[in-house]
Amino acid sequence: MPEIVELLASPIHRLEGRPSDGPAPAPLGELVESVKIRAGLGIVGDRYFAKPAHRDASITLISQESLPPGIGLTEVRRNILVAGLPVDDLVGQILTLDSGDGPIRLQVKRRANPCAWMDVTIGPGAWKALRGKGGIRCTPLDDGILRVGPLTAIS
Repeated sequence: MPEIVELLASPIHRLEGRPSDGPAPAPLGELVESVKIRAGLGIVGDRYFAKPAHRDASITLISQESLPPGIGLTEVRRNILVAGLPVDDLVGQILTLDSGDGPIRLQVKRRANPCAWMDVTIGPGAWKALRGKGGIRCTPLDDGILRVGPLTAIS
């Protein structure tokens, strides 16, 4: 059964500038047990919430199976880490997620391509290793709540 492993709603951009300078420190509380989603706007409290440049891709998902053991959202800077749900081939589809508070539809717009920062936050070679499996960028079509734990997913 699919599950949400981690959720990230960070108010800041940690991966700015040059990767060789290293990431900014993580703010307390960016990994959360639940997130509130607003249709067309994203995750309340996240750095991309209601930003015009990110409205068509304000929520990002990645599959745990794409990552090395022990690596999570703090390193890859996606919003939702799922297990048991291959997300990388869902571009163009509508993905419906329900973690117990009702279904939330996400329009999968495009892949979330990895960047050179992955070699810093995960380790050398991660950037190339994550090509084609760096997750997806989505637009939320419904308001709702997602929580860490068991998940019903329909694509």
